[in-house]
Amino acid sequence: MRWALIKVAVAVTTMVALAFLVPLGLMVNQAARDRAFNGADRQAAQLGPALAITTDRTALQRALASTRGGADGLVAVHVPDASGALTTLGQPRASAAQLAAVAVGGRSTTVRTAGGFAVLQAVAVTNARIAVIEVFVPRAALRQGVTTAWLVLSTVAAALVLISVLVADRLGTRIVRAARLLAAATRDLGAGDLDARAPTAAAGMPPELRDAAIAFNATADRVQQLLAAERELAADLSHRLRTPLTVLRLNTAVQDGVDAADHTRHAVAQLEHEVDLIIRAARSRGTDQAVALRCDAADVVRERTAFWSALAEDQGRPWRVDGVERARPVPVSRADLVAALDSLLGNVFRHTDEGAAYAVELSGSDRTVTVRVLDAGPGIADPEAALRRGAGNGGAGSTGLGLDIARRAAEATGGELTIGRSPLGGADLRLRLRTTPGPGSGRTGPIRTRHRRERASLNPS
Repeated sequence: MRWALIKVAVAVTTMVALAFLVPLGLMVNQAARDRAFNGADRQAAQLGPALAITTDRTALQRALASTRGGADGLVAVHVPDASGALTTLGQPRASAAQLAAVAVGGRSTTVRTAGGFAVLQAVAVTNARIAVIEVFVPRAALRQGVTTAWLVLSTVAAALVLISVLVADRLGTRIVRAARLLAAATRDLGAGDLDARAPTAAAGMPPELRDAAIAFNATADRVQQLLAAERELAADLSHRLRTPLTVLRLNTAVQDGVDAADHTRHAVAQLEHEVDLIIRAARSRGTDQAVALRCDAADVVRERTAFWSALAEDQGRPWRVDGVERARPVPVSRADLVAALDSLLGNVFRHTDEGAAYAVELSGSDRTVTVRVLDAGPGIADPEAALRRGAGNGGAGSTGLGLDIARRAAEATGGELTIGRSPLGGADLRLRLRTTPGPGSGRTGPIRTRHRRERASLNPS
């Protein structure tokens, strides 16, 4: 914006300067020309009285030498003799025909000669004859002072342009400063700072930008209110689950001595723990800036596979986990990674038959950490539809949100979730997390996910 204002100022000032300076320059040229010819007329007029008194060559020679033009060799006098022919005193420039025309016609004129112009002035002398005074005007005299005048005018034009640029720069600085403050507030809000607001009383802020800042602040306030209401709603809905959880806990309390009671109580405790996590996360999301978005993927994989192993044993599913021997830090909060991994493992238990084997593999490099969940089920016929939010994987109880949760957790780091065919015969879900900043890192919106069908070897532990 600042450079745009400067360019506009330069263009407008240049046009105004040219509109005034070009006519002034032409007037200077014409004034120099008129001054040269008027000077020639005055020099000719100085010799007119002498010709009216006498035509003596000696007297005229003295009179000619007394004038400045005569001394410089610019004035000549053509006097008619007894036969009517013109006798010349000085250095003539005009041709004989031009001189004869003036002598016969008796009219003064200006003719073009080599190197300039000649002013020919007719003067009546004795015996009704016409003498001619010739004043030579060189071309240099016609432009005397013109170059200096043009330089002065050009300097004035340049000074006007410079002053306009300085004024535009000062005005542009004030406008740009206000625009940058508004842009900075917009970036802060986009980065997750819900308290970011644009100043509305900055010095030099134009009314349009002030209105935009007021509208931005109103939008930010509305967004903050909506997010707060959303967090409270999520917390309230999650809290409602405590009532059926309490009933389940009471029911399991009367199952003492039953083999399934311990598993049921463990499941209810775990579910209650998850509800507590949801409530705390819903209330603190977007406000707790001190929590670092980083966790150990190996620790999360060990914990979640151990949790799901109880259900796997009940259903007679062979399972294994690999690659959790060393720490694998990833830039994802523990709660988000737990939700993503649970969605992938839950997908196995919901969409494969009991007894179908599954495996979890964790691997990594300098830039990425990959979690693979492989199963021996029927696989996923349409990976594109499975990853589409709300579309689901088909079957009863599918909300279509599980794989989308895992996909968004991966894309938040600049990674991806891909679906292929596993060596076990079923689906191969690969959750790739970037450990270094990359394209798409930090995005919260949907990102186009690439789907690959790969065949990889499964090395049993």
